[in-house]
Amino acid sequence: MGAPPSPRVPGLDCRLVRHDDGDVPWIAVRSQRGADGREAHVWERWVAFSVDPLYLALFARWDPGMIVRRHGHHSPHTLTVLRGSFSCDGTELGVGDHLELPLGASFGPFVAGPDGVELYEVMMGDPRSWSDEPEALAAVLAEHGVTPLPDPPIELPAGLEDLRAVFSAPTEGE
Repeated sequence: MGAPPSPRVPGLDCRLVRHDDGDVPWIAVRSQRGADGREAHVWERWVAFSVDPLYLALFARWDPGMIVRRHGHHSPHTLTVLRGSFSCDGTELGVGDHLELPLGASFGPFVAGPDGVELYEVMMGDPRSWSDEPEALAAVLAEHGVTPLPDPPIELPAGLEDLRAVFSAPTEGE
């Protein structure tokens, strides 16, 4: 039978991004105001964002108490907790815990722990998110006395539309 042909591309090499690389900035992607009046954010550092094929690898840093809506992605998604903690659907996750989100599944809402949380995430395809449960977000925000703030502007490559504020209609049968 033999081995399949190699996908190697002559002259194409790996890309190294060091943890302290100042050329890859931390950007705010979500914002909220807590009950105490302080702002909290989700910060992301996109270390690999390819459009052909489409995928995203990033480090994320969530400020203490940051809340993220129940959502899914337009591709399979994995994340690993590097530091701190957060809850997902009321289940606490800590250092070393890993979540896999298959395409079509959703997870959250998330609440960052008292020291915040740092994650490493990979979306294996279109990384943009979707959500279809605005009432789940409203309930957890009210429970914590949190006010959502407008999403900070971001620039996606290749003209991808920013879908962070879009809530999808439930599919038939739900």
